[in-house]
Amino acid sequence: MTNFLKPLFGLAGAVALLAGPDQAFAESARPVVVAPAGTVEGVVDGGLLAFKGLPYAAPPVGAGRWRPPAPATFWTGTRDAGQFGAACIQPTPGPASVYSTAEVPTSEDCLTLNLWTPSTTGKAPVLVWIHGGSLTSGTGRSNGYNGAKLAATGTVVVTINYRLGALGYLSHPELSKESPDGVSGNYGLLDQIAALQWVQHNIAAFGGDPANVTIAGESAGALSVMYLMASPRARGLFHKAIAQSAYMISTPELKTARYGMPSGEGAGAYVAGALNAPNLAALRAMDPQAVTDGAAKAGFLPFGVVDGKVLPRQLVDTFDRGEQAPAPILAGFNSGEIRALRFLAPPTPKGAAEYEKTIRERYRDLADDFLALYPATNLEESVLATTRDAMYGWTAERLVRSQAKAGHPSFLYLWDHGYPAMDQAGIHAFHASEIPFMFGNMDRTSPRWPKSPDTPEERGLSRAMIGYWTSFARTGRPQAAGAADWPAYAPGGGYMAFRDKPTAAADLMPGMFALNERVMCRRRASGDQAWNWNVGLVSPVMPGPTPACP
Repeated sequence: MTNFLKPLFGLAGAVALLAGPDQAFAESARPVVVAPAGTVEGVVDGGLLAFKGLPYAAPPVGAGRWRPPAPATFWTGTRDAGQFGAACIQPTPGPASVYSTAEVPTSEDCLTLNLWTPSTTGKAPVLVWIHGGSLTSGTGRSNGYNGAKLAATGTVVVTINYRLGALGYLSHPELSKESPDGVSGNYGLLDQIAALQWVQHNIAAFGGDPANVTIAGESAGALSVMYLMASPRARGLFHKAIAQSAYMISTPELKTARYGMPSGEGAGAYVAGALNAPNLAALRAMDPQAVTDGAAKAGFLPFGVVDGKVLPRQLVDTFDRGEQAPAPILAGFNSGEIRALRFLAPPTPKGAAEYEKTIRERYRDLADDFLALYPATNLEESVLATTRDAMYGWTAERLVRSQAKAGHPSFLYLWDHGYPAMDQAGIHAFHASEIPFMFGNMDRTSPRWPKSPDTPEERGLSRAMIGYWTSFARTGRPQAAGAADWPAYAPGGGYMAFRDKPTAAADLMPGMFALNERVMCRRRASGDQAWNWNVGLVSPVMPGPTPACP
């Protein structure tokens, strides 16, 4: 028995603490761990050890607002890690949706993480989950991200908070001027990097292997995964990547207006004007909620900014040049991505003639290819599929193609599962609907989320997903007991389709990737068009072909 556990936990507690992942712990136990960051007392959650609200960086308040995260102060005594920390400041909630959750406390002092571990001994693989929410909302303390079911497989699960909205992603000339690197923005991304550094320094004390860390996220969390793969400052902090519904869209550049977007600094100066803040001191003196709400009202959209330091170049360019992290990847998207995100798609046109006329005007020589994939025979489905594929489908396949080309194991999936309540609501396989299955938390969904039936089939699908995700984190190859073998993407275009059960297949949506890659290539070459949700009926007129972009 490790000697320091005796006085901290008591003999019986120390024995329980050292138990293996197949043994449950008494819910009344209070495990204590001595980590480099300090001594912490956790709780037992779902039979697993949980440590919540651990600060991985200093509070980014006062003069720390809009600065890179500073190291957390080493605490003295034993820190109570039985309660979650506050979520980061986010916009005041708008109308309720399927994604609406119960309100939780928010604060600028929010840079905390939570972890679930099967044991504080050994060297278990580590999965670091980055929440979604458009870099605007969300929190690692969400009920749906409870990591106990994943941890029960022998995995250490970490969920994190990071700065959001204008507080996390605002660039401004004055901020760049005060930075030693001459840059600004990307503070939320720098928070994520700081959290990964904390994991490297501390996770061994909680039974995790710092040499086997997987970053994983969905939506904006998956966008963050790509940012981390592209950032030199994150290199060596993780070893595998999972990107669920990622979107490799164009992003602002710090000082140059490009691709139809203002510069990051230009957008920040506009926001400061909208907030009636004459200078940086005034911005830092404002109430954080007022900054966040005011910036959102002014139209500020938080994204990473290409600054040449944290993000050297556009994501597509980083991956084309092979400069991304050398990591195995698991990536995919949902067939119904846009069904619960209809604001991303244009209204359905009145008829087929209007639809075809608009597409031919905008896509020109690519119109026939477009209409073959998104025909006028089912206008609503074609409109939804257009945006889905341009943002999520193309990105998922681009990721696995890029990593496979670099010689790394790459695995693609399509989530196409529905159940009665979901399908009756008209949102079959909607955006994020795989998360409850992947975490094993179908009973922890938000109030307006369609409730999945508690059947052997649904539980079996969840067990398979947990098996695939955690085995990938362990070995770089997704496997699940009693379920289909997941084929690698290369060389045969293999993928896994999750419908009523996992089914291996090949050649996902022929022609989809090729069309959207040509669209992106032409827009990038033109220099004045973004590539994002501006597709289909709302696409700008397509630039003509070039030798590099046919």
